[in-house]
Amino acid sequence: MDFSLLKKEDFDVTKLGEPKYKSPVQIISFINENERFLFDISETIVQSYINEKKPFLTLERGGPREKIFFNPETTKAAIVTCGGLCPGINNVISAITLELTLQYKIPEVIGYRYGFKGIADRSMASLKLNLEIVNGISDIGGSILGSSRGPQDISSMIDRLIEDNVDILFIIGGDGSMKGAEALYNEVQRRRLKISIIAVPKTIDNDLNFISKSFGFQTAYSKAVESIRCVHTESVGYENGIGIVKVMGRHSGAIAAFATISSNEVNFCLIPEMEFKLEGEKGLFSALHQRLLKRGHAVIVIAEGAAQDIIPHGNETDASGNKKLIDSGSWLRDQIKSYFEKINFNCTIKYIDPSYIIRSVPALPDDALFCTILGQYAAHAGMSGRTGMVIGQWNHFFAHLPIKLVIQERKLVNLRGSIWSSVLESTGQNMICTEI
Repeated sequence: MDFSLLKKEDFDVTKLGEPKYKSPVQIISFINENERFLFDISETIVQSYINEKKPFLTLERGGPREKIFFNPETTKAAIVTCGGLCPGINNVISAITLELTLQYKIPEVIGYRYGFKGIADRSMASLKLNLEIVNGISDIGGSILGSSRGPQDISSMIDRLIEDNVDILFIIGGDGSMKGAEALYNEVQRRRLKISIIAVPKTIDNDLNFISKSFGFQTAYSKAVESIRCVHTESVGYENGIGIVKVMGRHSGAIAAFATISSNEVNFCLIPEMEFKLEGEKGLFSALHQRLLKRGHAVIVIAEGAAQDIIPHGNETDASGNKKLIDSGSWLRDQIKSYFEKINFNCTIKYIDPSYIIRSVPALPDDALFCTILGQYAAHAGMSGRTGMVIGQWNHFFAHLPIKLVIQERKLVNLRGSIWSSVLESTGQNMICTEI
């Protein structure tokens, strides 16, 4: 995204009204109601603002406010989890529930089962979330509320929130869920309802715009590193051994890139953002062959969305309208096998796809810490009367971001940025990259 086109008002977050209740949260200090921080803190950008006398772009800082909009004695909150599973969902559910129950002392928190479907379908009962229910859930993967994909009738969902007397809805989800949250917010605004819509970004691919880090991502690439180490062991154990690991990443290769850098055992990292070819002098086959002749083994990491431009496939879509991807990992394995058989070069290929294992594990401690703070700050935002917003991290601060800003476009690995540069330095694969 071209940040130069951003305007000051793009970062404005909607408030349901003036806060008038004193917060019951026991804390050392509160965040000032309108406290903000710089969007870009680089010296060059700051100096350009000064020289050109342009208004600074700033984000509203997240955190507890001394005055809140909702009366804690009568407030009811609901939580819903949508889309694919991701490490840390239960940590966020627990954090929101504990913050609202123990700190704000609101009388009721409920969870809607199986995503947006559980809100639209009145036959699906909600789950009362209390201290007993959330006790220990941070130690297990998945979501105690379940999940689902696909759109639901927005009007019916709002009607359900009204019937259930919900004041704040917390939506834990990725890109599709954020778009659903924006639609819910727009309908609430159209009806002039005092219902707060707060989104918590959940995307294992770390591909949401203006979100520097999404929860579960660190756990995901850390677990991917374990698979890389295993496949590396397999590859060095055989003559001309080739190890292939497929990781998640439909549009963004962040998991593949971070795991590659972290492991230092990957020779080729293939992501959706890059273009490469199989055949020819600068093709993957030639580079792989040369690697085997030189070192006797090789490790390849491929993101699920990589090579889709050269893999033959149809136009099927999933329940959320996403184009169904062909399994890039097994396709690449078969292509490599066929190539080396054709040139009569003996090799052994070991293939690992840890995708569903990675996304189903509990969050690692650092991720769990991040999830807890996200959940707490989401609760603070909701009780303060913010709405139509995402709680996220930017420039090491937790920020309130309008949902419409986050969903404008997807965040991708920058092929001219520092992360991809580190990948190229780590792998030495420059020869196969046509987009650098």
